[in-house]
Amino acid sequence: MKALVEEIAKALVDHPENVAVNAVEGEQVTVLELRVHPDDLGKVIGRQGRTAKSIRTLLGAAGMKLKKRFTLEILE
Repeated sequence: MKALVEEIAKALVDHPENVAVNAVEGEQVTVLELRVHPDDLGKVIGRQGRTAKSIRTLLGAAGMKLKKRFTLEILE
């Protein structure tokens, strides 16, 4: 899942070398923390959060197959 989020983010941003994804394992949920260059923050979030919501939807669908829950946090 970490690789999936990283590839999607790298495709969206102008500074792909600054994309970093950190997975924090919890008991029930795995939190994926996404860090990007400050100039690319808007591209990852999208208008009214649509791009971020789409990435979260993909995580939810892929997580169903693995029987795990994933959440995405976009950090500054």
